[in-house]
Parts: sequence; C-alpha cells; structure tokens
Amino acid sequence: MKQTTLPARPDAVSPAGADICLIMDGPTGNMIHSTVKPGQVNRATVHATVSEFWYILAGKGRIWRRDDSSECVTDLICGTSIDIPVGTAFQYRCDGSEPLKFICITMPPWPGDHEARHLDGIWTPTA
Repeated sequence: MKQTTLPARPDAVSPAGADICLIMDGPTGNMIHSTVKPGQVNRATVHATVSEFWYILAGKGRIWRRDDSSECVTDLICGTSIDIPVGTAFQYRCDGSEPLKFICITMPPWPGDHEARHLDGIWTPTA
C-alpha cells in the first residue's frame, strides 16, 4: 500500500505544458496533479497508448477534444470530470485569474514523453 503527499514544487512539465506533480503510480496507471497558469494555453497533443481521466479542482478553463467521430469544447470548472480516450486530440487553457488545477489519471501508466505527439489545435499555444 502506498501513501503520498502533494509536493510543494512541480516534479516536471507535461508534454502539453502544464506543471505536474507526480502523486501516485501503480501497475494499472498513474495519478498527477496539474497546474495551468492564468492565461496559459497549452500545446495540442494526442497520445498513442494512454487514456486519461481528469477531475477539476480549482480555477476555470476550457478543453478542446477531437476524435474520429466528434469534436467539442468543454468548460473546465471545479467539479467537472472529463475523459480523453487514447487517440483523442486535445488542447486546454486557463481562462481565469487563478490557476487551473486538476487531477489526471493515466491508464496504463505513463510510458514517457515519447507517448505524446503535438499537432495543430484550435488556439495558439503560449506554453
């Protein structure tokens, strides 16, 4: 059994550009805490083998997602959950004056930054 505490400083920057803290890992997935600074627009990304679940903790923003059958922009506010199935293109941003903070669970475990491929999104990235 594992137990962790959220670190005071980020462990890394995600391939899309968010500050991330690694908070749990295991054989079936990983859990991170992500922070997107006010005004930050991250790079559009698609994953080759990993799906994600997000739960928004604080702040506000938007995420664009596109797969083979649909495309949408979803508001990200406290209490919202979204999924990013493998192969889904996505781009997200912080629209508020406070950082956008969320928990992200990856399944299977994150294999490394080679997992993410960048592509054109709907917004111009700042990160």
